[in-house]
Amino acid sequence: MEAFGLLLHGFAVLLTWKTLVLMMVGLVLGIFVGVLPGLGGPNGVAILLPLTFTMDPTSAIVMLSCIYWGALFGGAITSILFNIPGEAWSVATTFDGYPMAQQGRAAEALTAAFTSSFIGSLVAVLLITFLAPMISSFALKFGPPEFFAVYLLTFCSFVGLGREAKHKTVISMSLGLLLAGVGMDTVSGNLRMTFGSAELLRGINFLVAVIGLFGISEILLTMEERLALRGHAASISLRVVLSVWKDLPKYWVTLLRSSFIGCWLGITPGGAIAASFMGYNLAKRFAKDPGRIEGVFAPETAAHASGTSALLPMLALGIPGSGTAAILLGGLMVWGLNPGPLLFVEHKDFVWGLIASMYLGNVVGLVLVLTTVPIFASILRVPFAAVAPMIVVSCAIGAYAIQNAMFDIWLMLGFGVVGYVFKKIGIPLAPFTLALVLGNRAEDAFRLSMIGSGGNLKVFWSNGLVGSITTLAIVLLFWPVIDRLVRCVGWPRRPKPAA
Repeated sequence: MEAFGLLLHGFAVLLTWKTLVLMMVGLVLGIFVGVLPGLGGPNGVAILLPLTFTMDPTSAIVMLSCIYWGALFGGAITSILFNIPGEAWSVATTFDGYPMAQQGRAAEALTAAFTSSFIGSLVAVLLITFLAPMISSFALKFGPPEFFAVYLLTFCSFVGLGREAKHKTVISMSLGLLLAGVGMDTVSGNLRMTFGSAELLRGINFLVAVIGLFGISEILLTMEERLALRGHAASISLRVVLSVWKDLPKYWVTLLRSSFIGCWLGITPGGAIAASFMGYNLAKRFAKDPGRIEGVFAPETAAHASGTSALLPMLALGIPGSGTAAILLGGLMVWGLNPGPLLFVEHKDFVWGLIASMYLGNVVGLVLVLTTVPIFASILRVPFAAVAPMIVVSCAIGAYAIQNAMFDIWLMLGFGVVGYVFKKIGIPLAPFTLALVLGNRAEDAFRLSMIGSGGNLKVFWSNGLVGSITTLAIVLLFWPVIDRLVRCVGWPRRPKPAA
């Protein structure tokens, strides 16, 4: 009941003109970011994050979360009208969405995409509402060994369960951990890897790195590919919307299954890409009457449920479940808020205001995208040569504004080249980003554990909680080997066919 009262209080706080205006601005910026190829949610949030530094934390996180919701909604426009996936997870939407647009059913496909996106996000927000307080109250029992075990579990799960090549994930994560150690050691006060540079004394700012890794690298890739944006016109009428909504009960199994897949893969490191493809494949496999609209419902529901539910471990445990959640984690730390179990105790109003903004932002976002599709679709006809310089300038302004240092602009450009190279050779950026954000926290937890135990590693098996998490982390790290061994021994053994 206390949580319900705090949620209602969060709605009351949001229902002011100032907050509603920020919400609308965030949604519009998010949709704009979503329809531009090569940007998307993580890039948009990273680029626009510095704009919120002068705001109070509640207003800032509401605006950023609405940028995220808007980008999720806007990504479907490029996939369906132009056959250009705004992000990797929207590839599955193009399979059936673009053919519908070619058949003159673009309005129907867009309505299905926006509606299923809303449903997937709503299910994930409900999950956050009911599970986050329970997870946070349980996590209050955590000390340094338990927190390090959770960080270890996160790193190991990225390696063991990730879809990318294992050696590339390890390389990416190792480089992120290495760069996270640059600057002053928080435990001993010693300088590490500064090479005599005064600019590196404060370490590598996470936000500068993210702007370069995501924003600049995508600009370089798009310039190389010379994208030509040609697509189909679309306008959504009330008749089409009501027609699609009337048929929603026919697809309740697909929507429910895709929401479950998305929430599970959002909380775990599976991510929205795996969720969208899994949702699409299962929808096609189990559909009694396969139709193209079901191929739009499934990936959009799964991807948006995954993207939203990734905020659950970030809020409750301080562990981001996606690249965007990692960027939001960095933003919260800039505002002096440490995500984790204490966040629900020390900053109740902030947390429940954020959860309330998820509900309200999704509703407002759905109405907004349904009414403004023609406007945002026309953005894609602006030559990319005119859009790219504006994005680069906004990235540079954002990087400079973080610490008012020209060095950060050069650092941003350097990370942009690194991100470009990583993408060209297939090294994933998510583990790099995760390690850069959590590297210092994991190191501090480990060293405090070692100080408290006198250097005895048995502290990570000192009780049932930390022991089970550490053991699970090791199992997940070696899961591909374990799975291969199980397959080799043939367990469980299949019955031999009758002669």
